[in-house]
Amino acid sequence: MTVIRATTMRTTARAPGAARGATARGSSDGGIPALGVPDSTAGFLADGYEFGRRRFELVGGDAFRTRLMGRPVTVVFGAEAARMFTEGSRFSRERAMPSTVQHLLQDKGSVQTLEGKAHRHRKSLFIDVLEPAELGRLRERFVVAWGAQVAAAGGRPLAIADATPLALTRAALGWSGIPIELVDTEKLTEHLISMVDNAGRVGPSNWRARAKRHGTERWASEAIIAVRHGQIAVAEHSPIARLAGHRDAEGHPLSGEDAGVELLNLLRPIAAVSRFLAFTALALIEHPEWKERIRRGNHVDWFVNEVRRTAPFFPVVGGTARGAFDWRGSRVRSGDWVLLDLWATNHDRRIWREPDRFDPDRFATWDGDVNALIPQGPGSVDDGHRCPGEGATIALMEEFARFLVDADFRVPPQDLSSNLRHFPALPADHMRLAFAG
Repeated sequence: MTVIRATTMRTTARAPGAARGATARGSSDGGIPALGVPDSTAGFLADGYEFGRRRFELVGGDAFRTRLMGRPVTVVFGAEAARMFTEGSRFSRERAMPSTVQHLLQDKGSVQTLEGKAHRHRKSLFIDVLEPAELGRLRERFVVAWGAQVAAAGGRPLAIADATPLALTRAALGWSGIPIELVDTEKLTEHLISMVDNAGRVGPSNWRARAKRHGTERWASEAIIAVRHGQIAVAEHSPIARLAGHRDAEGHPLSGEDAGVELLNLLRPIAAVSRFLAFTALALIEHPEWKERIRRGNHVDWFVNEVRRTAPFFPVVGGTARGAFDWRGSRVRSGDWVLLDLWATNHDRRIWREPDRFDPDRFATWDGDVNALIPQGPGSVDDGHRCPGEGATIALMEEFARFLVDADFRVPPQDLSSNLRHFPALPADHMRLAFAG
């Protein structure tokens, strides 16, 4: 294999260095320290995923206070912090993330914006439609869709991050029960990925993505209404049928608009798995010894978990304190904004020995702590902040890893490094592979 530059994501994601322009000062109550800067927005943009790690190193602890976009915030990391964030219903999702993120990834009326009983009831729909038997059907459809794309490429290089979203979207549509022939799958894929790519950006690119989202929401709402009126024939227990017939916690059917938003919450995360698939390919290239191990049926689950732990996906998750409580010797007040650093927790040396080293064997002795491995949120799927789609992510990554270990492909010259200042990050050339025709 030849690469344009030898530096890869594994070495780019190095141990924390000096925090740019930051100093620390202790808190007046001896608890959580504050950074000695008026606002950390510039530092967050400059340091990207490493923003938190560098400042936790600076303060010598697992929490600090600062301001982001002028708003006071407490940033925390680690399994204990994740438990604090998840347990006890301490946090609401109100104003939990900037509007630029919320409007692209959640939007008004979605499960993520609900609270309490309403949230739990709506989330149960996603848990039900993503049960193991359904994930098996999703896997099968992805295998078919991806195989067709590889065959159509005729040996030409495919950028994994750019090519797999179409296969994933087609698989998601077929799995959900929506007839693919009724959908412009290429346009839908482009819109879904635009939501993911631009969630961490501000300005014109974010605005354009939001405009695309509005159009996609209209399509999704129209699809739901057509299913309800029998204008689109779907299987009785398909995810789209279950979503169209879902009733809220008070027994009322969802509005067409809310149901359309939730349809996107089924489709968009599946398309977004493409980013994990790109890092799956990168890991197999950098650690070829795992090809034979996976081929022999040995611990593809360990391998996939280690890719999820080390790959840069979404860096933080936010919450707004419902009421006051004490933590780390400081008072968290009602309405305080708290960010849990997912990236720092997945690289916490108190949890993970040599956290910057790629080592799937570490999962041989992992205790399964749901607040330690948190690339898609902490806690349990049922009552925590963990994404209900995590099982689908793992299933699709495992399927893709098995495909790669049996595939005949070459790695064209390219830049395999990742820019950790871009959210979410990708290998620079989007992980190009040329499969034998």
